[in-house]
Amino acid sequence: MPTARKPDSDRVSPRYQAIVDIAPLSLAVIPWGLLTGSLAIEAGLSPWQAQCMSLLVFAGAAQLASLNMVQIGSPLAAILSTTFVISSRHLLYSAVYRNFALQLKRHQRYLLAFVLTDEMFAVVEEYRKQHGRFHYPYAVTAGFTFWLVWNLASLAGIVLGQVLGDMQAWGFEFAVAAIFIAMVVPAVRSLAILVTVTASGVMMVIAELHSLPNGILIAGLVGMTAGFTTEQLQNLRQRASS
Repeated sequence: MPTARKPDSDRVSPRYQAIVDIAPLSLAVIPWGLLTGSLAIEAGLSPWQAQCMSLLVFAGAAQLASLNMVQIGSPLAAILSTTFVISSRHLLYSAVYRNFALQLKRHQRYLLAFVLTDEMFAVVEEYRKQHGRFHYPYAVTAGFTFWLVWNLASLAGIVLGQVLGDMQAWGFEFAVAAIFIAMVVPAVRSLAILVTVTASGVMMVIAELHSLPNGILIAGLVGMTAGFTTEQLQNLRQRASS
């Protein structure tokens, strides 16, 4: 009797699959990287400093926010506190991977932490749901692929920023919103998640309209609370009907 042929998905290398999965988000982040690179030059950083920012900081939203604050002469304490709040969502990501990280060697944890971005988290979680386990080589490959594209886009932005000047007028900042929409929409598969996303979005709009400090953090907390409450109410209803 001939041996049953394995499905193609089982024969694909996880590293190769990671590159394929992260590719759409990597391409989508290119305008964001262009904007960040050019804004760094406009803020007064040298080309080397601007590139090192993307190489070492590797946090698009935090980089854009800090560069805008550098331009207007904000104090260092304000820049650090703002970027901390913007990046605080990574505490939630790391909490998800805590049990997996405890099984890794120290240098592996450092690598995972360095490449942990919104985009990497999105594709790794989808892979984990499909295969039922966390795969470290897949996660790191996806993360470093995104890091490479981000830095190439930043480099292009640095070069173009010196030639063309202000690139904010090109509307590249829309790439920031577009990427997050592309990551969030496919994940809306239940009422609780829909409530979470809606509540967070509405709260963020309110925070922007009223210039509330730490709007991102507030919106996140409101969204999580609304989603958790919805899920608990659904569980109670199911228990009552059973």
